[in-house]
Amino acid sequence: MNYLEEYKRWCESPEFDEETKKELLSIKDDEKEIEDRFYKELEFGTAGLRGVIGAGTNRMNKYTVGKATQGLANYILEQGSEDKGVVISYDSRRMSKEFSMQTALILNANGIKTYLFENLRPVPELSFAVRKLKCTAGIMITASHNPPKYNGYKVYWDNGSQIVAPRDKNIIAKVRAVESYSEIKKISREEAEEKGLFNIIGTKMDDKYISVIESKILNPEIVKKEGKELKVVYTPLHGTGNTIVERLLHEIGLENVYVVPEQKEPDGEFPTVSYPNPEDPNAFKLALELANKVDADVVLATDPDADRLGVFAKDKDTEKYMSYTGNMSALLIAEYRISQMKEKNILPSNGVIIESIVSSELTKAIAKYYGLECIEVLTGFKNIGAAMEKAKEEGKPYVFGYEESYGCLIGDYARDKDGISAVMALCEAACFYKSKGKTLWDAMEDIYKKYGYYKEDQVSIVREGAEGAKEIEKMMTNMRNTRVEKIGDYKVLTFKDVEKDYVKDMITGKESKTGLPKSNVLYYALENDSWCCVRPSGTEPKIKLYMGIKGTSDEDANKKLKDLKEAMVALVKSKD
Repeated sequence: MNYLEEYKRWCESPEFDEETKKELLSIKDDEKEIEDRFYKELEFGTAGLRGVIGAGTNRMNKYTVGKATQGLANYILEQGSEDKGVVISYDSRRMSKEFSMQTALILNANGIKTYLFENLRPVPELSFAVRKLKCTAGIMITASHNPPKYNGYKVYWDNGSQIVAPRDKNIIAKVRAVESYSEIKKISREEAEEKGLFNIIGTKMDDKYISVIESKILNPEIVKKEGKELKVVYTPLHGTGNTIVERLLHEIGLENVYVVPEQKEPDGEFPTVSYPNPEDPNAFKLALELANKVDADVVLATDPDADRLGVFAKDKDTEKYMSYTGNMSALLIAEYRISQMKEKNILPSNGVIIESIVSSELTKAIAKYYGLECIEVLTGFKNIGAAMEKAKEEGKPYVFGYEESYGCLIGDYARDKDGISAVMALCEAACFYKSKGKTLWDAMEDIYKKYGYYKEDQVSIVREGAEGAKEIEKMMTNMRNTRVEKIGDYKVLTFKDVEKDYVKDMITGKESKTGLPKSNVLYYALENDSWCCVRPSGTEPKIKLYMGIKGTSDEDANKKLKDLKEAMVALVKSKD
């Protein structure tokens, strides 16, 4: 069936409600829009669903969410784990509450017990709750940091991690096997409650989650002392973060916490930001204005589902607020925590640090210095979660894990990145360095002086719609089939094609395997500790380019990074 036939079916079939039909009839003269909505089904990928909200097979709506949930229900029933239940949470986005309720009731209609949070809650608390309640799965309704028109549906398994192979493929197969929306089972909330299937999680879960996070503080007395003076500005960017953060920071002893008033309340329209992403400096506009007004030491932002943390810190020499990349903030936390664990003789000798393949090479330097093993995994925190499980089985204690996309996890209480605990850890580090007469920016400079000036960046080439998807595929294919011997000023030492499980030493010609699960990722190891990587985004219509270098000074590193970035962008665009 082509997209026009499918569009016509949605407009006429009794399967679809009148509101849906009305929306679709309003675009009857816009064939390009019809094509974009119906040229494919919104794919239930390895992280679940994510797409623009609206009517159509390639959109987030109650039909696509229902189909995904029925497929997941069929998988859970096949596993025989329906009595363990499923935890469901949601963020502040449009339709999040409605999708979460629909999801719970579809699972209930299939005889599967659900635990729905009473109100919106962050991703990390969902991951924690899955483990705490010993449920078979978890579902988070969120599109993370995407623009307001998006929503999504992330699936977790019983260890609190997002689903990984082979389970992800098996669940996807079950979702695809649901051929008709009429197969989606229904039940009323009243009936589900009577059967003991529908349950609401109260605030006691918040207490347990906060208690576990607070137990990770390494220097509580220093926090209480310096917390009387340290000034912190925080914004949840209209998301879930402040359901926990303000309370948490006050409980650990911070007395001067300023939450950006215009962004404090949850709002799926994100009225004060065009893009609710702490990776984007523009998202900090109001927070930095407030910081200048109150003379804050640290400025923090979490994304709508509060798994990512963005950071600015004041440089006392210039009086300017300096931006941290995801690599910088995570490794500042890592260096602080690991150094303090070593000083207190609680650092495990066989501990592990886990990072994604596109994260900083500085990680390896820190791991080597402290005698820890550094494990590299593919992008996506689910892969860090899987590596945590494997390390646990092998008796290797987890010390720290992060990915460059502004997400880290300071303990093994969850299996997804946690912007809430990152806020706490960053504030603890700020208090510690303040007790030494230093700022967080001073601490970052100390790290560079100790290990070298490692700097990283990324850039995205956006290509939207059906044509854009083809262009992204073409760029990846052309890059894959091109022998690249030099990028900018750097020779390519090693080329990795993770999709083909292929590695080539460009100097000796020796070929080997990556040892990583298949993924559409191309990686170029360059001379002088530099590197580049290219992959299509799994959640947005873009191809992502990553690069990193090691410099001799801040100025040297910045210049080298700028040159390499320009060279990599030119190379990939030449394959368009």
